[in-house]
Amino acid sequence: MQLKNNLSQITKGARNDQSPRSAGRIAVRPTLQPRELMTETPDIAGSWTAQIITLFPQAFPGVLGESLTGKALQDGLWQLQTFDLRSYGIGKHRNVDDTPAGGGAGMVLRADVLEKAIKDARAGTKGVAPLIYLSPRGRRFDQAMAREWARMDGVTMLCGRFEGVDERVLEHFGIQEVSLGDFVMTGGEIAAQAMIDATVRLLPGVLGNAESAMEESFSSGLLEHPQFTKPAEWQGYPIPDVLLSGNHAKIAEWRRALAEKITRERRPDLWDKQSKE
Repeated sequence: MQLKNNLSQITKGARNDQSPRSAGRIAVRPTLQPRELMTETPDIAGSWTAQIITLFPQAFPGVLGESLTGKALQDGLWQLQTFDLRSYGIGKHRNVDDTPAGGGAGMVLRADVLEKAIKDARAGTKGVAPLIYLSPRGRRFDQAMAREWARMDGVTMLCGRFEGVDERVLEHFGIQEVSLGDFVMTGGEIAAQAMIDATVRLLPGVLGNAESAMEESFSSGLLEHPQFTKPAEWQGYPIPDVLLSGNHAKIAEWRRALAEKITRERRPDLWDKQSKE
């Protein structure tokens, strides 16, 4: 089934890499969303925003609240909004799912419940922000996609559970399915955190050394070269002499050669792609 929107269409309106970001200014906007459904964090104007629709909002920020991503969150370089799917449930027990049409094991998240949550989340989006469903049948997430998202204004992620979501929701809202890898998880929350981490670290000001993002794995289509630090010798293993030579040209040449060797041996698919370009 072909979705109405796709990421390449969305990215046409994405901001240029060099566009400055204004972050840290708290903005107040009117909303029809009930107070109990509102995020506890303020709306930071101009900040890259990750919106998460989930049955487990307490799982966030999780590891995203630690280290560099956590500091960037505190500094307003990006912000996180969670939408508790259970709050949109039907009836006294806030039901969010039902049995699969046609029979089968498990439960499926209801279209009418998802619709309310998605509309509330999308009402608060500004600029360019793709709508993503974390799904093992989706396009595989990679560094190129992280860079695309980092150039946008944010992302809205729907975390599935059980047997998944009603297909009609994906079609109606033009939701893009994205996979963390060729395996199945109990839900999309961990995958969402991994993808957000990979994206947030590419935002301006998040990494202390901007060159780190340029030299790491996948940035040039190759896996990263080996890294070494003190002590100069450990357990009989010395640091390669070239790295201590001070000759930056030779160091760069050595690192490139090792990156190519490792990529060729460990990821022949990447190497073949690199060789064709």
